[in-house]
Amino acid sequence: MAVPDSSYPYGLKLMINDYPYAIDGLEIWAAIETWVTKYYSFYYPSDETVKNDTEIQSWWSEVKNERHGDLRKEPWWSEMNTLADLTQACTIIIWIASAFHVAVNFRQYLYIGYLPNRPTVSRRFMPKPGTKEYDKLENNPDLAFLKTITAQFQTLLGVSLIVVLSRHATDEIYLGQRDTAEWTIDDEPLATFERFGKKLVEIDSKIMETNNDIKLKNRVGSMKVSYTLLYPNTSDYSREDGLTGKGIPNSISI
Repeated sequence: MAVPDSSYPYGLKLMINDYPYAIDGLEIWAAIETWVTKYYSFYYPSDETVKNDTEIQSWWSEVKNERHGDLRKEPWWSEMNTLADLTQACTIIIWIASAFHVAVNFRQYLYIGYLPNRPTVSRRFMPKPGTKEYDKLENNPDLAFLKTITAQFQTLLGVSLIVVLSRHATDEIYLGQRDTAEWTIDDEPLATFERFGKKLVEIDSKIMETNNDIKLKNRVGSMKVSYTLLYPNTSDYSREDGLTGKGIPNSISI
């Protein structure tokens, strides 16, 4: 979906220009990467300090050799000997636990809330031509489909679960926010985090502006629903809950 090209923003040329997930995602990724790099540069001013930090080395060894022991010999593992290794690993972790999770989770209800779009089970095999069941399928395919998919009670359970998964909580802390101002006493990381929050607010505005561009058909789709899954919502402290379809929580909360 993208190829390296230094002449494009973030060094990538998208193969589809109107691709909301990729366009918004690259903005979010870059903001996270900048924040993580500045933060760790304050506490680890050199590669040597990363290499000599016993807790980081122990953590990385556990991640690689124990938690992913079946993959420990893969060539893509970093050595965790440099500041770049540390910032890349932590950027990936934050991205997966925040923006990536949001993109695949919070709009489930809009699609799966109508269960025939994605039934949880299929209770019958496809009938073979020449059988009575096949004749019923030909004569009334809708009825045959409804007799095949999830029963009513299981449907209620499934849709209820999807509602829970797709809702934002009232105590949600979004990317770029903190629930306490005393998370660190160091001035430089505090200032860096403030700049990170301001960058995310800029992305908020940019996404809404882009969604209003009528030339970008994929920003709203055929159902005229704006793509706001990667809208950070950093400026919102109202603690609005429900099926809002926007907002990137700091991390996965389940």
